[in-house]
Amino acid sequence: MPHCTKCGTMVADNVGFCPGCGAPQAAGVAPAMAPAAGTQSGLSENVAGLLCYLLGWVTGLIFFLTDKRPFVRFHAAQSIVVFGGLMVIRIVLTMLFVSSGLAGFSMGLGLVWLVSVVGFVLWILLMVKAYQGERFRIPLAADLADQIFGKS
Repeated sequence: MPHCTKCGTMVADNVGFCPGCGAPQAAGVAPAMAPAAGTQSGLSENVAGLLCYLLGWVTGLIFFLTDKRPFVRFHAAQSIVVFGGLMVIRIVLTMLFVSSGLAGFSMGLGLVWLVSVVGFVLWILLMVKAYQGERFRIPLAADLADQIFGKS
Protein backbone atom coordinates (compact mmCIF):
# COMPACT_ATOMS: atom_id res chain seq x y z
CA MET A 1 0.00 0.00 0.00
CA PRO A 2 1.39 3.46 -0.86
CA HIS A 3 2.49 6.01 1.73
CA CYS A 4 2.40 9.80 1.78
CA THR A 5 5.77 11.19 0.71
CA LYS A 6 5.49 14.02 3.25
CA CYS A 7 4.31 12.38 6.50
CA GLY A 8 4.54 8.64 5.79
CA THR A 9 0.84 7.91 6.45
CA MET A 10 -0.66 5.04 4.48
CA VAL A 11 -2.89 6.33 1.68
CA ALA A 12 -5.23 4.52 -0.68
CA ASP A 13 -4.33 4.16 -4.35
CA ASN A 14 -5.09 7.17 -6.56
CA VAL A 15 -5.93 9.50 -3.65
CA GLY A 16 -5.61 13.21 -4.34
CA PHE A 17 -4.63 14.27 -0.79
CA CYS A 18 -3.11 12.57 2.26
CA PRO A 19 -5.69 11.93 5.00
CA GLY A 20 -3.02 12.54 7.68
CA CYS A 21 -1.41 15.82 6.63
CA GLY A 22 -3.42 16.97 3.61
CA ALA A 23 -0.42 17.03 1.28
CA PRO A 24 -1.29 16.59 -2.42
CA GLN A 25 -0.49 13.11 -3.72
CA ALA A 26 0.66 12.15 -7.20
CA ALA A 27 -1.41 9.59 -9.05
CA GLY A 28 1.25 6.94 -8.55
CA VAL A 29 2.40 7.36 -4.97
CA ALA A 30 5.60 5.45 -4.27
CA PRO A 31 5.19 2.17 -2.39
CA ALA A 32 6.33 2.06 1.24
CA MET A 33 9.77 0.61 0.62
CA ALA A 34 10.60 2.22 -2.71
CA PRO A 35 13.02 5.13 -2.81
CA ALA A 36 11.26 8.47 -2.86
CA ALA A 37 11.92 10.95 -5.60
CA GLY A 38 14.79 13.27 -4.85
CA THR A 39 16.81 10.86 -2.72
CA GLN A 40 20.37 10.60 -3.88
CA SER A 41 21.25 7.37 -2.08
CA GLY A 42 18.89 5.19 -4.09
CA LEU A 43 18.37 3.01 -1.01
CA SER A 44 14.96 1.66 -0.16
CA GLU A 45 13.48 3.06 3.05
CA ASN A 46 13.90 -0.16 5.02
CA VAL A 47 17.59 -0.48 4.14
CA ALA A 48 18.20 3.20 4.91
CA GLY A 49 16.34 2.74 8.23
CA LEU A 50 18.57 -0.21 9.10
CA LEU A 51 21.70 1.74 8.19
CA CYS A 52 20.64 4.55 10.57
CA TYR A 53 21.55 2.18 13.41
CA LEU A 54 24.63 0.52 11.88
CA LEU A 55 27.27 2.72 13.54
CA GLY A 56 25.04 4.06 16.29
CA TRP A 57 24.46 7.79 16.57
CA VAL A 58 27.02 8.56 13.83
CA THR A 59 25.03 6.96 11.00
CA GLY A 60 21.85 8.27 12.59
CA LEU A 61 23.20 11.81 12.28
CA ILE A 62 24.36 11.24 8.70
CA PHE A 63 20.96 9.93 7.58
CA PHE A 64 19.07 12.60 9.54
CA LEU A 65 20.97 15.30 7.67
CA THR A 66 20.87 13.71 4.22
CA ASP A 67 17.60 11.79 3.88
CA LYS A 68 14.28 13.62 4.05
CA ARG A 69 11.92 10.62 4.02
CA PRO A 70 9.85 10.50 7.26
CA PHE A 71 10.50 6.79 7.90
CA VAL A 72 14.27 7.23 7.61
CA ARG A 73 14.30 10.47 9.63
CA PHE A 74 12.35 8.75 12.44
CA HIS A 75 14.91 5.95 12.70
CA ALA A 76 17.81 8.39 12.35
CA ALA A 77 16.52 10.60 15.18
CA GLN A 78 15.82 7.59 17.39
CA SER A 79 19.32 6.26 16.68
CA ILE A 80 20.91 9.56 17.70
CA VAL A 81 18.97 9.68 20.97
CA VAL A 82 19.30 5.98 21.91
CA PHE A 83 22.94 5.43 21.09
CA GLY A 84 24.08 8.94 21.93
CA GLY A 85 22.37 8.59 25.29
CA LEU A 86 23.91 5.19 25.96
CA MET A 87 27.34 6.56 25.13
CA VAL A 88 26.87 9.46 27.55
CA ILE A 89 25.68 7.04 30.26
CA ARG A 90 28.76 4.83 29.78
CA ILE A 91 31.09 7.85 29.95
CA VAL A 92 29.44 9.20 33.11
CA LEU A 93 29.48 5.78 34.82
CA THR A 94 33.14 5.34 33.95
CA MET A 95 34.05 8.77 35.30
CA LEU A 96 32.05 8.25 38.51
CA PHE A 97 33.40 4.85 39.42
CA VAL A 98 37.04 5.01 38.28
CA SER A 99 38.04 7.35 41.09
CA SER A 100 36.02 5.65 43.84
CA GLY A 101 38.39 2.82 44.78
CA LEU A 102 38.39 -0.89 43.97
CA ALA A 103 34.86 -1.70 45.19
CA GLY A 104 33.40 1.25 43.31
CA PHE A 105 35.50 0.41 40.27
CA SER A 106 34.17 -3.17 40.21
CA MET A 107 30.57 -2.00 40.54
CA GLY A 108 31.18 0.62 37.85
CA LEU A 109 32.56 -1.98 35.45
CA GLY A 110 29.50 -4.12 36.09
CA LEU A 111 27.15 -1.23 35.33
CA VAL A 112 29.07 -0.23 32.22
CA TRP A 113 28.94 -3.86 31.06
CA LEU A 114 25.16 -3.95 31.67
CA VAL A 115 24.63 -0.73 29.70
CA SER A 116 26.74 -2.18 26.87
CA VAL A 117 24.67 -5.39 26.75
CA VAL A 118 21.44 -3.37 26.69
CA GLY A 119 22.91 -1.27 23.87
CA PHE A 120 23.85 -4.37 21.87
CA VAL A 121 20.37 -5.88 22.25
CA LEU A 122 18.75 -2.58 21.22
CA TRP A 123 21.13 -2.29 18.27
CA ILE A 124 20.09 -5.70 16.88
CA LEU A 125 16.39 -5.20 17.65
CA LEU A 126 16.19 -1.75 16.07
CA MET A 127 18.04 -2.80 12.92
CA VAL A 128 15.72 -5.79 12.45
CA LYS A 129 12.57 -3.72 13.06
CA ALA A 130 13.72 -0.99 10.66
CA TYR A 131 14.50 -3.57 7.98
CA GLN A 132 11.02 -5.03 8.44
CA GLY A 133 9.58 -1.57 7.73
CA GLU A 134 8.29 -0.96 11.28
CA ARG A 135 8.44 2.29 13.22
CA PHE A 136 9.38 0.52 16.44
CA ARG A 137 9.47 3.13 19.20
CA ILE A 138 11.71 2.88 22.25
CA PRO A 139 9.35 4.53 24.80
CA LEU A 140 11.44 7.32 26.31
CA ALA A 141 13.93 7.68 23.46
CA ALA A 142 11.38 8.04 20.66
CA ASP A 143 9.45 10.70 22.62
CA LEU A 144 12.67 12.58 23.33
CA ALA A 145 13.68 12.30 19.65
CA ASP A 146 10.31 13.75 18.65
CA GLN A 147 10.83 16.68 21.02
CA ILE A 148 14.39 17.38 19.91
CA PHE A 149 14.18 16.72 16.18
CA GLY A 150 10.45 17.29 15.60
CA LYS A 151 7.89 14.72 14.60
CA SER A 152 9.23 12.61 11.75
